[in-house]
Amino acid sequence: MTTDQRQVSNFNIANILTTLRIVMVPFFGWALLHDGGNDPLWRWVAFGLFAVAMITDKVDGDLARKHDLITDFGKIADPIADKAITGMAFIGLSVVGDVWWWVTIVVLVREWGVTLLRLSVLKSVVIPAAMSGKIKTVLQAIALSGLTWPLPHGDAHGGAFDFWPGPLGEVVFYTSQALLAGAVVMTIWSGYEFFRDVRRQRRQRA
Repeated sequence: MTTDQRQVSNFNIANILTTLRIVMVPFFGWALLHDGGNDPLWRWVAFGLFAVAMITDKVDGDLARKHDLITDFGKIADPIADKAITGMAFIGLSVVGDVWWWVTIVVLVREWGVTLLRLSVLKSVVIPAAMSGKIKTVLQAIALSGLTWPLPHGDAHGGAFDFWPGPLGEVVFYTSQALLAGAVVMTIWSGYEFFRDVRRQRRQRA
């Protein structure tokens, strides 16, 4: 049997890590929203889960490419896992008041719109990952991680968090907000580039 004919089992380490990220989503959401988001311990738990999800996202992709473990299941489940965990982070942080709802709505509409389009009508059209999309992913991961930390800032949590006393909490919080602003800009721009490339490929195929 040639390499092209080799069947890759869905039960491989890359797909297991992807499935783990999906399973983690409700636990992450529960930890983030526990006690209205005001419990420092559970906010650290939420941060830990989110960090593990971001790390496994990188690891499973590298493993799939390096060991030729790419499967149809992975192609579908991987983007769903990514958008599910980041979507839960955006929604949860909006619920606790650390991210404006309009930001969450704009980001989720773009992310799920692109994902659903990739999984449906673009089966025969290959759109390579753009640099803007990679920058967007990194900015989102860093910003959401920082905002998940139990940091004292303003009156958002009534001074309930005391792990980062003094100005450090304010610095990390507003730095994360600045990174999030950059992530929103890159989210919109990368979405524009994606739909632009889709139109170009369709015209060429036509």
